[in-house]
Amino acid sequence: MASPAVTQTARPLDGLRFTASGPPALAGPVAEHLRLLGAVAEDAGPAAGGDPEAARVTLAESDADSGPGLPARATATVAWASPEAALRGVADEATAQAATGIMAVHGRRDGLPRGLAVDYATAATAVLTTQGLLASLLARARGCHGAAAQPHTYVDRAGLLVVSQYLAASGADEGEAAELAPGGPPFTAADGTLFELETLDPGAWAGFWRALDAPADAVRAGWRPFQFRYATACAPFPGALHATTRAHGWQRIREAAAASGAEVCRLRSLEERAAEDDGAAPWTLAPYGPGGRVRPHAAPSAPGPLAGMTVLEAGRRVQAPLAAHLLGLLGAEVVRIEPPGGDPLRGMPPACSGISARWLALNRGKRAVEIDIKSPGDRLRLAELAAGADVFLHNWAPGKAAELGLDSADLARANPALVYAYTGGWGTGRIADPPMGTDFMVQARTGVGEAARPEGEVPAPSLMTLLDVLGGLLGAEAVLAGLLLRERTGRGVRVDSSLLGAADLLTAPALLRARRGERGRRPAGFRTPLRTADGWIAPADADARAAALTHGLADLSTEDALRALRARGLGATAVTTDLADLHHDPRFAGSISRDAHGAPAVPDPWSFV
Repeated sequence: MASPAVTQTARPLDGLRFTASGPPALAGPVAEHLRLLGAVAEDAGPAAGGDPEAARVTLAESDADSGPGLPARATATVAWASPEAALRGVADEATAQAATGIMAVHGRRDGLPRGLAVDYATAATAVLTTQGLLASLLARARGCHGAAAQPHTYVDRAGLLVVSQYLAASGADEGEAAELAPGGPPFTAADGTLFELETLDPGAWAGFWRALDAPADAVRAGWRPFQFRYATACAPFPGALHATTRAHGWQRIREAAAASGAEVCRLRSLEERAAEDDGAAPWTLAPYGPGGRVRPHAAPSAPGPLAGMTVLEAGRRVQAPLAAHLLGLLGAEVVRIEPPGGDPLRGMPPACSGISARWLALNRGKRAVEIDIKSPGDRLRLAELAAGADVFLHNWAPGKAAELGLDSADLARANPALVYAYTGGWGTGRIADPPMGTDFMVQARTGVGEAARPEGEVPAPSLMTLLDVLGGLLGAEAVLAGLLLRERTGRGVRVDSSLLGAADLLTAPALLRARRGERGRRPAGFRTPLRTADGWIAPADADARAAALTHGLADLSTEDALRALRARGLGATAVTTDLADLHHDPRFAGSISRDAHGAPAVPDPWSFV
């Protein structure tokens, strides 16, 4: 369809107002996203009352003339538990983490389930809810009113999505690529400095440890768990490696890293991050080029708000592939750019029917095109593909796209209406002299390692890929915002999102407490599961203190312990400790299916009614 005339709209929701009601824990984070996108709250903010387990957010035109291309109305509901859940129990962040396996994956480093002291499932749900609203508005703006249905989002489904790679691996035909056992970073220097180490090069890994005189057998044994810690969420290193770093001061460790090509990053505190935080949004939207007409949309061949749209994805690892995966779930055709011979991660263990289970969790349903970006002819071919696409999405190393002649300005010459999306590590210029932009390094640099654990525990970045996943969710949100802004202005849009933005989103409440002079971290014991005779239970946050004082729970079965707490009016649920058990968990009532390769597949994070 033709785009409207160019307007002065700067953000996709300029001229819209919203109302939010229901539990503030659900409605509040969504409201903050809508404000960042330009909508104005009609009232003071999310109000308590109504359904204690669901929130409702409605966007509508303001009375003021806000220009052409503005959809009339969209409403989303957000609930703790999805309709198919046969049993209650998921009623807040703690119980969502417990039921969906987040506690199990995050706790692998320690060998027992552990709650995240940040509201990870709720943060992911807020991004997904905003995606649903943007997708509904976009469908209306494109004239696809049949696809502009009301989105419903659920915290338990968001929790399943964020562990989907680990869940897929649990149902594979073979074992993990590396041992699942307690252990992992951070390392400690002789002066007590906690730090993360990062390198993708085995030579740099070996060179770093040689410079510190680590035993050669420990260096060799440590590489594989280090290399696969992104996949396994644990890294059982030989104890000699930790002993080696404790024998050297921080300055010597920095010198060893510089000489070898590895990188190290000291764990920063929340107070340090709060002092430098610039309060920027987790993404940027920058319209470019003159206004004009968006090419006619192809006739939808599948349902969904993005049906008829094409997303070209050149992604690696998690962040960009997940963003494109979500756009595909919303109906877009996703064309994945892979190197000659295919993405090597297709072969990453464990496999289902010969294909990596983790790779399938992020890439099933995409069409692959092999392109050698080192070849001038193939780069031209890629540019030609982008000329016919709605979105080009990548997460190449900083500066790589410009070096290849595939930056937004390059591709805009042939497609001035393109939404060009970059999902990176650090954004542009927000952090002075940043280290490598990988999940664990960003966690270390931004205080996530401290925020993820309560007071009294040694700070440690989670070995669950918190930021890669949340960064992928933000990347999809940014693309949807860019597409809606394009519909309103007729101009192509460059959107940039980052792991830094994901970190700041996740730690925002802790940073706010730190800026107020309060303790940024949650109190000791926060979200600590309780043992039973045959497993673990997690009380709801509001009931945790009373549950911990209940005598005899460790002598009861999990079911009996839950009944005992519920008899006292306390909320709790069983902790999932083996992700393979989720297939038969009555709390999810068969919602986890298997794809054509036999890999476990989680339900879509939203439903549209």
